[in-house]
Amino acid sequence: MKIGIVSDTHNNLKNCSKIVELFNSAGVDRVIHTGDITQAKTLEVFAHLDAPLWGVFGNNDIGERDSLSNAVEFYGFEIIDPPLTLHWAEKRVVVVHDPLELAAVNTVEYDVILHGHTHRQTIEYDGDQLTFNPGECAGQMAGLNAIGVLDLVEIRTEILNF
Repeated sequence: MKIGIVSDTHNNLKNCSKIVELFNSAGVDRVIHTGDITQAKTLEVFAHLDAPLWGVFGNNDIGERDSLSNAVEFYGFEIIDPPLTLHWAEKRVVVVHDPLELAAVNTVEYDVILHGHTHRQTIEYDGDQLTFNPGECAGQMAGLNAIGVLDLVEIRTEILNF
């Protein structure tokens, strides 16, 4: 199972369109947004994904929460306050926005830990457990933006730069 991972889109609609294109080309089965969507227009762009979208709200989503929640419902997405826990492909996944939110989570119960917030790429293995943040995707510098594809069966990541 291939999962697209994106974080901190911050309403950069041009980059969001490219992200949709990249995930659709990669043939991901599902997409997870680790927060800081920022505005409902971003979700309108993500409605063009060929895969369903799950995720969590981030600290920059607070001011637009009503419009974001309405868009989540309208498009049939699953986006909640962190933590989001998923059980896919016999793996347990936890999703937060800020890695500090992991203090309230018993992380040993999970195979994969996903977060955003830092805008820094994190790919860390602790035994069989992966902590992953694909990094910056809302920047203006072409080639320095990144999203991730996670092979959930193999617990292996790929970074897609654009």
